Amino acid sequence: MEEGRRVHPDCINASNPYHECVEYCFLKIAILQANKEAAVSRSSDTQLNTSVREEERKLDEEVEDDNPPAEDEVEQVDVTKLTGRKKKMFELRLKMNEARKANQRAIVAEKKKMEAPEESRGVSKQQWLEDRKKKIGRLLDANGLDMSNAYMLDTQEAAEQKYDKWEKDPAPCGWDVFNQRTLYNAYKKRTKNVHVDLEEYQRMKDSDPEFYREASSLQYGKAPKISEDKIDRMVKELKDRDEKRNSFSRRRRFHEEKDIDSINDRNEHFNKKIERAFGKYTLEIKNNLERGTALPD
Repeated sequence: MEEGRRVHPDCINASNPYHECVEYCFLKIAILQANKEAAVSRSSDTQLNTSVREEERKLDEEVEDDNPPAEDEVEQVDVTKLTGRKKKMFELRLKMNEARKANQRAIVAEKKKMEAPEESRGVSKQQWLEDRKKKIGRLLDANGLDMSNAYMLDTQEAAEQKYDKWEKDPAPCGWDVFNQRTLYNAYKKRTKNVHVDLEEYQRMKDSDPEFYREASSLQYGKAPKISEDKIDRMVKELKDRDEKRNSFSRRRRFHEEKDIDSINDRNEHFNKKIERAFGKYTLEIKNNLERGTALPD
């Protein structure tokens, strides 16, 4: 059984007799090896810089000229005029500058690799608010106004829309959708267009002595006579309710910059649900796949 197992010797679970390495194990091993190589390269660069500085210090003591060329002036020195120890010092300075730049590039590359950039899903709300605030500030400065007078920049149509929005009652959300007050308001909204004929109601009540029947009545459960126009009104009201329910749709923001990762609307909604549930756990994997660093070279 142990001979047929596929276990990498560098795997952290190699001591487990029932463990078999999969793609995730090889990915972790590759990342650890890359980190070790980066650490070794940094240590070697540090040792090189230390040795170069030590050699430079010794040469500075022996050189007669007490003002050697600075690092920023290395490129301006004429190499053909340098001889002996000065030329050797110039070459050591060049090597030290190259090692320092290479070390900085390696650090930046490793930081970009370890800290994956956050994916942008269109313009965030915070960024949109900041841009809008800056735009309003520029308009106020151009007109000589302060922030307390920002309402003076609104047009008549924009002001009317604001007032209508403030006067409108907020839609119920959460558990408030099912409380008694919300249900009663919905009932009043439905019965607002219902026409009640009190004269016909009184006439039907007078014609039938048992209009309000009790349980002991022999006519209990018998339906009264209802005209066809009332039935038509009830059917029309039910159809209007169904049409309004089917036509209702909450407006959702559309971002043109967003990557298309669905084949239809149903698949798009499913992907959004998966992204909300597991997006923060799979962000690093997706970024590695996009950069091409998910698998070792």
